[in-house]
Amino acid sequence: MSFAMPSLRVYRATDDLAREIVARFVRTGLVLFGAAIVIAGVLIAPLPGPGGIPVIVVGLMIVLRNSFKAKRQFVKFQRAHPKTVYPIRRLLRREPEVFPVFWQQTLRVERVVLPSRFRFAVKTRRRFRRRR
Repeated sequence: MSFAMPSLRVYRATDDLAREIVARFVRTGLVLFGAAIVIAGVLIAPLPGPGGIPVIVVGLMIVLRNSFKAKRQFVKFQRAHPKTVYPIRRLLRREPEVFPVFWQQTLRVERVVLPSRFRFAVKTRRRFRRRR
């Protein structure tokens, strides 16, 4: 007759507490790392090209996945300013639509900065559509 031996390892409350403390430190570290990436993206943003936006999105992804408070603030900001946050939300999806977001932002910036007769992106799109 064989008897099954119970496990010799006994979980203690201190093990669970230690895991929780380590998880909290890791989460806090990831939030700080994500915030540093966002700040780096903001500093890169004035340079020519779209270099800052993808960096900011990566930092936001890290922060939003690890901070409940940041998620709440992001949702509040989204409800208050949906047109501003919509491109960022599109880039935060699992399979982001990078080129369409880039094109849409180019058209928006062009509309704000240039008079209608100098808008090259709109004219380029119209020429491309005519050729198809």
